[in-house]
Amino acid sequence: MKLLESSRFEAINNALCIKTGDSKIVGRIESYSCKMAGGEKAMYKRFNSEGIHPNDLQALSPPQGYSRSVSGDEDGPLCDTISRKSLFYLIATLNSAFPDYDFMDAKSHEFSKEPSLQWVMNAIDTNLSATAGEYYRSLRQQLWAAVEDEINMKECDIYSYNPDLASDPFGEDGCLWSFNYFLYNKKLKRIV
Repeated sequence: MKLLESSRFEAINNALCIKTGDSKIVGRIESYSCKMAGGEKAMYKRFNSEGIHPNDLQALSPPQGYSRSVSGDEDGPLCDTISRKSLFYLIATLNSAFPDYDFMDAKSHEFSKEPSLQWVMNAIDTNLSATAGEYYRSLRQQLWAAVEDEINMKECDIYSYNPDLASDPFGEDGCLWSFNYFLYNKKLKRIV
């Protein structure tokens, strides 16, 4: 996964490092190409060991805090699935974003496919507005415009990483919340 440099994202990342009273928000948004580099090709081969095909489907966990009755989709599938190749892209993105951690043992059930773009935007807006208030509300439009320009959000599958506290890079004492969302545009072969 190659980090795609973006001066707009850098400016937003600087703005997302916010001190509010006793709290500190460390926000980061990055864009990655889904083209595998040398070491990732070898990891991908190990990830798809003998007998496993890249198109084999893996079960995902249901999205956190989302009720099936809210969606009105009572007759839909019991769980979402993801191909091994797409799962590898999510894991490789985590490895690139957090180089001090190794996520190669992450399992599909630690990821969820999010029900909608609006659901994810609301979740992010709610967390950041509750903590950073007016400061975030003034940054909100700039953030979402930059993401839209980078990845075309309506064409994306959206996933979240929901590890147990021991696996979460931010699951340390004093952390009130953290979230990791992945907007994956297959056409552009890019993840934000």
